[in-house]
Amino acid sequence: MDLVIQGLVKEFQDVQSLTELPRSEAFEAFAAYCVLSSYYEGEFSPDDHRTGGGNDLGIDAFGVVVNGELCHDVEEVRAAVDAVSKPDVQIVVVQAKTTSGFETKVVSDLADNLCHVLGSDPLAYQASEDVRNLRDCVKAVYGDIGKLSSRLPQLHVHYVTTGDTVADLVAQKAHSAEKQLAEPGLFETVEFHCVVRGELRKLYRRATTKVAATFPMPKKVFFPKVPHVDQSLLGLLAAKDLVHHVLCDEAGRLRKTLFNDNVRDFQGYNDVNSEIRDTLRDPVRRERFAVLNNGITIVTRGLTVVGDDVHVDDFQIVNGCQTCHVLFEHRDQLTDAVHVSVRIVHSQDEDLINGIVAATNRQTVVTEEDLTVREEFHRLLEDHFHRGRDKQRSLYYERRSKQYSESKHVEKTRVITRAQLTRAYVAMFLEEPSRSGHLKTLLAARGKELFSPDQQPIVYYAAAATFYRVEWLIRNRRIPTGYSPARYHLLAAIKLRLLGSDRVPPSSKAAVKQCERILDLVWDANESERLVLELLDSLQRAIDAETGLGVRLGEMVRTQRFAERVRREVLGPAR
Repeated sequence: MDLVIQGLVKEFQDVQSLTELPRSEAFEAFAAYCVLSSYYEGEFSPDDHRTGGGNDLGIDAFGVVVNGELCHDVEEVRAAVDAVSKPDVQIVVVQAKTTSGFETKVVSDLADNLCHVLGSDPLAYQASEDVRNLRDCVKAVYGDIGKLSSRLPQLHVHYVTTGDTVADLVAQKAHSAEKQLAEPGLFETVEFHCVVRGELRKLYRRATTKVAATFPMPKKVFFPKVPHVDQSLLGLLAAKDLVHHVLCDEAGRLRKTLFNDNVRDFQGYNDVNSEIRDTLRDPVRRERFAVLNNGITIVTRGLTVVGDDVHVDDFQIVNGCQTCHVLFEHRDQLTDAVHVSVRIVHSQDEDLINGIVAATNRQTVVTEEDLTVREEFHRLLEDHFHRGRDKQRSLYYERRSKQYSESKHVEKTRVITRAQLTRAYVAMFLEEPSRSGHLKTLLAARGKELFSPDQQPIVYYAAAATFYRVEWLIRNRRIPTGYSPARYHLLAAIKLRLLGSDRVPPSSKAAVKQCERILDLVWDANESERLVLELLDSLQRAIDAETGLGVRLGEMVRTQRFAERVRREVLGPAR
């Protein structure tokens, strides 16, 4: 393996706590992280996207990106597709080898296998549970074919090695593979791309760097000095430049993570957004766009202005999500005369940033539930997870995308996202481990019971710590990786075994003592491993019962019936 790539893989393993992985598997995880990060800019666990084991048919990792959301589970895909009227779907497949070159046979075999996996005919070969999961994800995408009438999914296949060149014969084979995969007409476009080591290095550096943008803004005015604001300005930005330099990534895709701090996602073409679209379509009105539209607000933690050029680093668009989406979707209709009013605020003060988000979003109809994104409770959790704690018990609650991406002292596996925390809490303390799929669906169902200011922060910390420990056991192969789909059932089982079947009242002082009991065990590596290995017997009996009914693991973990089976097995007949 190339020495530079070898060093990057080691850095990646240290950061992701994957030091126990064999060299080939570590490279697979590294390649998956690099490739998938070029389609999704948020944080994710690359090891979760690896297939692992035998019968993977040359598919080492995969991800399904639905409207900017990275999925790896059929229920996540189904819920993400159901949530939108016109899904934008990208299916990404990774084959990774540590060899110093590319082989035509690998290209041909992978293309043949993918034709079977992505097709509708029964699989001609034995396939692993992970590969069957990919097949089910594709079926979920095509579940409502009417939604795909305007745009079919895109397929991206990446063959990654440490080689520095792609031979002509390999390039020809890759081109033939594209034609072979495109022939059934299932995809809008098909790409079979060989990733050389130079590109791999660039992908890794890009994946580990916070989002930044540089754009020309000759017409601007600076605001007077404001307390806790380093600098702020208001200017006109050409809509073409906004789309090209700010909204799009290098592949021309919308950077959805820019809107994580905006309290609402794109609302589709409601009355307001339809009017924005109609303005862009009208040759006269679009030249007045800057005065007809409220514009956008950018909050940035880094700002440099040199002449006409503005550079923002680690930034979010906190207001203007609807405008940006419409501009992106109608970028072909933008002319040089279309401008957008842009307000840029440079500050490191979280209280000020919270105030800007709340103030700018009150200008439109936003519900109280929408504004929970910035409630004080989330800041309280962030502090509670690591302030004053021993390093071995510290976790980092990520309130904003890539918050800790450049913090070298933070072990990335100790970073807990809001999605992970929500699922862990629901599994353990709301006793619904089978509802760990699509986050928006989960929040719609149980959101009123989550992140309430009167709840004890330690309850969320206990859920996060238990999630971390189970992930650690899986990642370090202390328990078989085949149990990964049932991880949230293991969380629920740990709570049941330690505290019994009674609900933990999250707002009571009694919850503190109960959670401390969980934490004492979870942070004891040996005792927690012993308990989880013991609970695997109960889990396996429940799996065997469902398997006997013809239900696959990936399907059973999403059912309440399976959750009840695990519960009975853990508690035993006497309880």
